[in-house]
Amino acid sequence: MSLAIVHHPDYQAELDPGHRFPMQKYGRLAAVLAEEGVVGPEGFRVPLPAPAAWLELAHDRAYVDQALAAAVPAAMEREIGLPVTASVARRAQASAGGTVLAARLALERGLAVNTAGGSHHARGSGGAGFCVFNDVAVAIRVLQAEGLIRRALVVDCDVHQGDGTAAIFAGDASVFTLSLHGERNYPVRKVASSLDVGFDDGLEDAPYLAALEQALGQALARFSPDLVFYNAGVDPHRDDRLGRLALSDDGLAARERLVMETIRRRRLPLAGVIGGGYDADVDRLARRHAILHRTAKALA
Repeated sequence: MSLAIVHHPDYQAELDPGHRFPMQKYGRLAAVLAEEGVVGPEGFRVPLPAPAAWLELAHDRAYVDQALAAAVPAAMEREIGLPVTASVARRAQASAGGTVLAARLALERGLAVNTAGGSHHARGSGGAGFCVFNDVAVAIRVLQAEGLIRRALVVDCDVHQGDGTAAIFAGDASVFTLSLHGERNYPVRKVASSLDVGFDDGLEDAPYLAALEQALGQALARFSPDLVFYNAGVDPHRDDRLGRLALSDDGLAARERLVMETIRRRRLPLAGVIGGGYDADVDRLARRHAILHRTAKALA
């Protein structure tokens, strides 16, 4: 069975080319996956944008209404770091819908990946850190509401702590949040996950992978999920503009194998999202993100 990869053209919103968020990476990632033959003969799976009713399962209705109307207050826009235009709002809806579809496909096939997602700084009350809607939280709540899952594990390897996801699921025994991140990186104020592993600046491949293996073992010993969401942010890479860790390309590939093989050995379905990554060279960045999809294809 070929790997199911979810993609929507609206993942790449209209944004000032000079903006520090590398919006062009989404379109380039899709092109790279096609060029390399990572996408199977069935092509990309195209999701429906998440409707307001889905988004409201994880976010306050007032905020959802503001975002979908492109009427987010200026103070919230500054916290998000993106102008929440109609195009950016469509992107956020498409991304959430894509993670929901990836999760459904993972339940059917064992493994599926999105070409966007991982907007883990968005909390129930609003967005932050380039994140408008928390797509993983939305997907968990949608699948729980439909009775498809009861319990979910979030493995978040983005270099920035998954504070929004931790806040949304604080006190919820049905969701276990694991975050491995740079301790001195954004956000300044962390929100306690079920399990947090904070790294010093400059950490390289071997100690990172050892800590990840240990943390995954701890999480799976403490919690039995029906579905695993994996945020494969590539910003721990040594060349990332915002990362401050020192993983190599080989280290990222080993990380993806470690997470996927650990989860697959336990016969658990896994939905992957790409998370953060920041590089002025969009092609290089897209190929870094494609490590997730290449690895998943090899294991599908």
